[in-house]
Amino acid sequence: MAASSSAGLLQQASSVDAQARTSLLRPDPQLDHALTNSAANGLPAITISDLQGQYLAVQCQLINAKSVLEIGTLGGYSTIWFARTGAKVTSVEINPKHRDVALQNTQGLDVEIILGAALDVLPKLAAEGRKFDFIFIDAAWAEQWQYFQWAVKLARVNGCIYVDNVIRELLESENLGEGKESLVTKVGREEKVSATLVPVISSHKGKVEEMFDGFLLAVVK
Repeated sequence: MAASSSAGLLQQASSVDAQARTSLLRPDPQLDHALTNSAANGLPAITISDLQGQYLAVQCQLINAKSVLEIGTLGGYSTIWFARTGAKVTSVEINPKHRDVALQNTQGLDVEIILGAALDVLPKLAAEGRKFDFIFIDAAWAEQWQYFQWAVKLARVNGCIYVDNVIRELLESENLGEGKESLVTKVGREEKVSATLVPVISSHKGKVEEMFDGFLLAVVK
């Protein structure tokens, strides 16, 4: 019964996603090429969905973001969505092959992709006095809190911080429940931000266990 219900829910989510894609998205050769080129080069299929990319682009436009920091480039799919809004994008990627593919995929856009571990790169950006309007964190779950702390330092006042996969990380870890520490509880004690958690139901990965997810969105005071 549970398996049947889960399968039905996944089918419903797929139907909603399909209608949203058909109605709200337009054909985009560069984004399509980024996905196919990433797959051809053996990159993992863990990028954001097209609807999530559209959401990120809309969010940047709402705050008139001119500078975006992305922690975790992968093949540059989300990078393209940010750059298309007219923002200058600085992206950090630890894997040399991923960076090379991302550079191919983002040709012609105002994008800088820095090769290195984020926890090495972010302090250097802070030392340079860099500030960003929107910061997107989509990298190692175990280091989310450290990335978030640096993001608070690197964001302008009223800048946004978006942390992906927060709900899935909670569901798959042992950090859910009274008295347990998680990114959510730590952010809740951070006086320099106002934050919320936004649940998402998505079918683009085709797995029931990955369908329930969500992100943390914070504004720096």
